[in-house]
Amino acid sequence: MLDRLAVHELIHRWWFVFDEGQFDVWPELLTEDVHITSRSDTGKSPYEEFIASDNQGREQVIAWQRKHREAAGYPLRHNASNIHIERVDGDDISVVSYMYATNITEGQVTPIAGGVVRCVVRSDGAAYRLAQLHIVLDTHAVAFTDR
Repeated sequence: MLDRLAVHELIHRWWFVFDEGQFDVWPELLTEDVHITSRSDTGKSPYEEFIASDNQGREQVIAWQRKHREAAGYPLRHNASNIHIERVDGDDISVVSYMYATNITEGQVTPIAGGVVRCVVRSDGAAYRLAQLHIVLDTHAVAFTDR
């Protein structure tokens, strides 16, 4: 039976332990075959090299995510909002949300990124884990009708 609260909890927990650099927790939140991508909406942002990734498998994902996290400074705060389930296909639960990230610049909270996150959460019977996480950061404004 689908536990919607546990799905939401997993997503919120992922961003918290990512921001806090709790590297030892990451493996328990990811499936063995996890696939994570990230990029900007245009693929041409000034920081594209820093954010662009396409990694598959827990070890490869954790290696890239750890390097990325360590380079991002502290405090870093990712916030997921408007999380909702789009569909359920067997043990795979497709979820979409907005993501908003901040850090501190000159003593002030500074927005650094926002975008859309699509993920697949998979149940293995004992726990929910991230099987896919695809992040597209907003960098280019367009007319609503051109999207």
